[in-house]
Amino acid sequence: MFIQTEETPNPATLKFLPGKEVIATGTADYPNVEAAVDSPLAIRLFGVPNVSGVFLGADFITVTKSADIDWQVLKPSVLGAIMEHFTSGEPVINEIVGSVHASGEGDNENIVSQIVELLDTRVRPAVAMDGGDIVFHGFEEGVVYLHMQGACSGCPSSTVTLKMGIENLLRHYVPEVQEVQAVP
Repeated sequence: MFIQTEETPNPATLKFLPGKEVIATGTADYPNVEAAVDSPLAIRLFGVPNVSGVFLGADFITVTKSADIDWQVLKPSVLGAIMEHFTSGEPVINEIVGSVHASGEGDNENIVSQIVELLDTRVRPAVAMDGGDIVFHGFEEGVVYLHMQGACSGCPSSTVTLKMGIENLLRHYVPEVQEVQAVP
């Protein structure tokens, strides 16, 4: 098994490409080991010292490290854990992942569907290339709330991406959108 790696805009994260499907639908974000109870792969990666976050996409795994270690030291252990997992035959996730987005109700349902469509077709594919994801969290009084995951979470350029890229896109296509804000 040959696993490629790619740098991301976030220096604390590295994108691992195992050359096979990681999860069939959606994404899965594990900001800590306690959140990883449904993923044998994430649990295995958190077993590597200094791994502080795991994000799973369709064909990639984004790993976040603690600040006190260099990727040159950590990368071989992460590669070993990923290879060990895929050769073990264990599932990546024990449960099927549902929709990643919050749903809209009432008066905002049409606006929310437009926002989600734009996120799914224009934004999420671009940020997935950088090892992350952006998930719709809500829409209230002209403000779109988005949750940044994987390499996007804590990325130095995430505010620029959110304000200059996503906010401008949404405001252009959905006039009801006035602002975009990140939620933890």
